[in-house]
This record gives sequence, structure tokens and C-alpha cells, in this order.
Amino acid sequence: MTQAPFRTKLAQSIDKLRKWVEEHGYRGYEPFDGLSSRLRPLTFNRLLFERLLQQAVRQSPINLRPVLGIKPQDSTKGRGYMAWGYLEMFRATGDPAYKEKAVQCLDWLDRNKSPRYVHHSWGNHFDFSSRVGRLPRLEPIIVWTSLIGQAFLDAYETLGDKRYLDIAQSICSWILEVPREVTPSGTCLSYVAFEQRSIHNSNMLGAAMLARTARHLHREDYRAVAREAMRYSCARQRPDGSWYYGEQSDHHWIDNFHTGYNLDALKCYVENSGDESFQENLRRGFSFYRDTFFKPSGMPKYYHDRAYPIDSQCASQSVETLSNFAEREDGSLSLAMRVADWTIDNMQDPKGFFYFRKYPLITARTPMLHWAQATTFRAFAVLLKKIS
Repeated sequence: MTQAPFRTKLAQSIDKLRKWVEEHGYRGYEPFDGLSSRLRPLTFNRLLFERLLQQAVRQSPINLRPVLGIKPQDSTKGRGYMAWGYLEMFRATGDPAYKEKAVQCLDWLDRNKSPRYVHHSWGNHFDFSSRVGRLPRLEPIIVWTSLIGQAFLDAYETLGDKRYLDIAQSICSWILEVPREVTPSGTCLSYVAFEQRSIHNSNMLGAAMLARTARHLHREDYRAVAREAMRYSCARQRPDGSWYYGEQSDHHWIDNFHTGYNLDALKCYVENSGDESFQENLRRGFSFYRDTFFKPSGMPKYYHDRAYPIDSQCASQSVETLSNFAEREDGSLSLAMRVADWTIDNMQDPKGFFYFRKYPLITARTPMLHWAQATTFRAFAVLLKKIS
């Protein structure tokens, strides 16, 4: 694949997607928004029934939301990824319009931080139920808080406005207050603030946010917590280089986009902390990722041992992670281009948005906001800058 024609194709795809998101006011559906349905009272406040309703809405290849009264909503995650993507486009093109849009999104995020905590953190605009319990509306999680935090750090490094660094520091204060699982081989930052939930991608993303902010603020306490978090997850990396989602027996799956989070987070930690002790973990992890999750066509697989469903989040995270490793790993950039090319050809609607999922015989075309649109905008912007 030659870069010049593909760059034009990629830029056109990004612009169509951007217009769709902006025309919809940064609002959309999300995979797990089923509890916003008018049928929620029929679950009788029982976790199992809530999960069944939520999964029925999520898994249906037909978009049931309009008939169930579920409306497009604001998305802190979506707004964060759009801000992040706008900043990348500003760096790639120099167009001040992207800078203005990024600032508007970041201002919105500042105003819409979770009201449940003093420090900056963000959650969903809907209730969520899972096998481990409930996550109320606006209750933050470390995954989205850390990823949005990276956008604020990008803004500080790109635009030089200290208030963005102040918000990053506020985020780190929130991260330091979440529970931690302390073990002889490292400490795991909790997925949520109200109880301990040990998950690898959330732990590593929190550590990356701490390490990158520490570089600017010279905070040794941030670095120390980040190192212990990485020690926990790297000590539990499997011999083939993979990570389970979590160490509990019901968390023993290995998927594409959570592995991408782990790799991006570990790379960010290494580059910002100066700690070289996890280089071998990073090398083995990327080798597993590159060799496992992609078909020769560029089609991204969901799980390490099976492809379907072809998920838009796997596609976007694949492009971002592979692009992030372009200077480090030979062939990573060309693979990112193949994945992006496949995704444009197979997942983008003529209206500009990207489909939720493809199954062997049917495509779930529901236009999500954070899932598919904002994450793809950010990932494609990263790739565009790499090949510009």
C-alpha cells in the first residue's frame, strides 16, 4: 500500500466522521446504555434482570433503542477522545479550527467532571450493571479518567496552558485515592473508587497517567505508585506475552482492545518514567499482539483465539496502538494502515459514521458515539500524523 493515495483516503474518512459527530452534537448511543430503557422498571431492581436487559440491547444486531425509549446521550469518553483527536489533527495540519474545537471539548469536560468527587474524574451518563455489581450514573472509573487525562496532558504539551496541567494533577489526586490491592509483587489500582476491583488495563492506564504527569510536576510519589502498579501487572503477564483481562477466574479472557490499552500504557510509563526494567514485558506483549490479533487483510480479531464479532473498538484501538509503536517496531505502521484501510472499506457508512460490529452474516450498524466514532477519530488522526 502506497502512502500518498492512502493518506488521501484516510483524510477523507476522518473528515466525514468528524462532520457526523459534530452534526449530532457529540451525542450518541453506547453499547451498555440499555438500562436507560423504559423497560427498566420490569427488572425489579434485580442485578440479573438488569444485565439481561442491558445485554439484549447491546447484542441485538437491530438497533432496539428508539423503540425502547433510549435516547442519544452526552459522553464524557466521547468528548475526551474527540478533544484528543482534534489536538492530533491540529499538530498534523496546523489548522487552528482543530485547536478551537479541542479547547471547547476540554472546557466541556472540565465543567462536566463527576459531581461525586472533589478531584477531576469522569463516568458514564447512564447506569451500568455487570457480573460484579452496579456502576451508577456519573460514578467514575479509572480507565476513562486516565484516558481523558492523557488528552489534558496533550493539550498542556501542545498549547502550553497551565490549567490543563492543573487538571491533570487533580486527576492524579483522584487516582491516588482509589483503593489498591497490595501484594508482594506489586500493587493494583482499583477500577473504581468505591471498592477494590483489580483489572489489568485500568491499573496500567492509571499508572501511565501518574508517570506522565510526574514528569511535568517532578512528583516522586506519583512515580512510586505507578511503578508498583506496573510491577503488579507485568508480574502477571503470561509466558506468551499476553494478559488476562483480570486475575479472577471469571476474568480469564484475552481480547484485542484491552491488550492495546495495556501496551500503550506500559509504553507511556517507560517513556515518561525512565524506568527500563519493563522493556522485555513491552517487547513480548507487542509481539503477541501483532502476531495474534490480525488477519492478513488487516481485519482485526476480537479475541486471541477467534475473530468474531468484528468490533469497532478493536479496530480503532488496533490502529492507535500500532501507530504508537511505529518508531519502535518494524512493520507496525504498515499494519496500522492495513487495519485502517480494511475498517474504512468494511465498517464506515456512507453517512460518515462507523458501524458497531460485524458478525458472520449480519452487521450491527448502530451509530455509537464514544464506541466507534470518537475512538476511531482519535486513532485515525494519530495514524494520519504518522504518515504525513
